[in-house]
Amino acid sequence: MRVLYEDNHLLVLSKPACVPTVPDSSKDVSLLDWGKMYLKKTRSKPGNVFLGVVHRLDRPVSGVVCFAVTSKAASRLSDQFRAHKMSKTYLALTEKKPPSEQGVLEHMLIKNMGKNIVRVTSPGSAEAGGKFAQTCWTLLEAKEGIYLLELKPGTGRPHQLRVQCAAMGCPLLGDVKYGAEVPLPDASIGLHAYKLEFLHPIRRKGHSFSTPPPGSGPWRPFTG
Repeated sequence: MRVLYEDNHLLVLSKPACVPTVPDSSKDVSLLDWGKMYLKKTRSKPGNVFLGVVHRLDRPVSGVVCFAVTSKAASRLSDQFRAHKMSKTYLALTEKKPPSEQGVLEHMLIKNMGKNIVRVTSPGSAEAGGKFAQTCWTLLEAKEGIYLLELKPGTGRPHQLRVQCAAMGCPLLGDVKYGAEVPLPDASIGLHAYKLEFLHPIRRKGHSFSTPPPGSGPWRPFTG
């Protein structure tokens, strides 16, 4: 874990892959746990430490995560998130060649809560619960049989980038849940939350935070 930015209202961290954003059934130390321990130690806070969860990354995904240090900041950041005023940029790896240099993915997605898996359904389907998802993508580079994509989601659906890339015929590296042939050794997937942009919840000034992808494993050809 690494601190990218902090003030009296925000704590922005770089999440390693395979660390849960919030506590889960694994009982592993989550990013939220770490953030609370960090604030308790560095700010000498007694008792329970408040840290508001504004958004999350799936466990096998690395990258930028922003927490709110105050309830006011949490409320205002959550409003930005719901209104799609937070801009997110991801980097993704796939072994399948994309159909073109760039494009826009638009699907209706349905989540199976029991199995924690999302699938694509047709816009005219009679199935209830389908939600619209949109992602703009660009092919950045190709090295050693791996393709590096930039993904910019226009919506924030669960597993959106993973299932939409799979629907395009380009499952993310290591993402066996959505069509990858083999898992990665560390159980991560080829998805990294590279940049997060939003208005400061109190000062109303634009902020941009970024963190590079891991320098090892399948990311190495693109970070050396």
